[in-house]
Amino acid sequence: MRSALYHHFGEPSNVLSLGDSPIPEPSINEVRIKTILAPIHNHDLSTVRGTYGYKPSLPAIGGSEAVGIIDAVGKKVKKLKVGDRVSVANVHNTWADYFIAPKHLVFPIPDSLDDEVAAQLIAMPLSSLMLLEFLDLRYGEWVMHNAANGAVGKNLAILAAERGINTISIVRRKDAKAEMERLGIKNTVSTDDDDWQDQIKDIVGNQPIKGAIDSIGGEASGELLSLLGTGGTIVAFSALSGKPMALNSGQLIFKEAAAKGFWGTKTSTSMDVDRKQRLINELTSRATSGKLQLPVEGIYDLSEVTKAVSKEVQSGKNGKVLLKL
Repeated sequence: MRSALYHHFGEPSNVLSLGDSPIPEPSINEVRIKTILAPIHNHDLSTVRGTYGYKPSLPAIGGSEAVGIIDAVGKKVKKLKVGDRVSVANVHNTWADYFIAPKHLVFPIPDSLDDEVAAQLIAMPLSSLMLLEFLDLRYGEWVMHNAANGAVGKNLAILAAERGINTISIVRRKDAKAEMERLGIKNTVSTDDDDWQDQIKDIVGNQPIKGAIDSIGGEASGELLSLLGTGGTIVAFSALSGKPMALNSGQLIFKEAAAKGFWGTKTSTSMDVDRKQRLINELTSRATSGKLQLPVEGIYDLSEVTKAVSKEVQSGKNGKVLLKL
């Protein structure tokens, strides 16, 4: 089968190439899926670089999410059948004609969702919902998040609003703020403005900010902590700056704040199946109604994987880049 292979860790556009791999066989509790579309996530690129929390054995096939058709099922798989169209995330080797997935990570997708939405329904949108529940956010409470114009940030703002949770989306450029506003996302502030922290204080008034989601690290972490309410929680979700979180110990102490790490892959794979199905049902409903929008920047054939993962394509995109099998 065709597959996007890499034999060494490194810059994806340098180490990935189209190769030939054996078609895998499912074990008793697995299914084999014929891939239709597979997204390229930042964590996929980090995995290829060897800088993610999971390091595959080499040579390896890229990819962790896809929509496809079940092609074969293991002997103990009962609720899934050959021919089902399904979405899968938090697996491996999806940048190939076929891949294997454990049955508990496979979810049938209704005809109301097209392949482009189904291909990216679980990983980023589900992370957004899991973050809201990880912070135990309730109706009317406030959460802020930086790097908010990324996939998780946009999804989080939209899904939080549907639950009645208030968000403050922090971006670094005024054009990114305009993009968020075009999507109907309220309370977006740009750190291009010298008074952006005062803008946040004006937005919330005397209401405390219960949660802060940090995707940048470094000084940005400390800035979030300075705005966090007493008893609030700051969550390390990513570290785009590559720098450790700069948190003021005095603020942590006197605000009685908590700092926690959140790894969506681990949370998702260990989650109770019924709870996960509940969250995916919520995502499906929002996507079907059009409230959850999952834009696509471009679709590339698997043979174009080197171009699809290049900085030229991945930089400044306003939607997900997908690989077509």
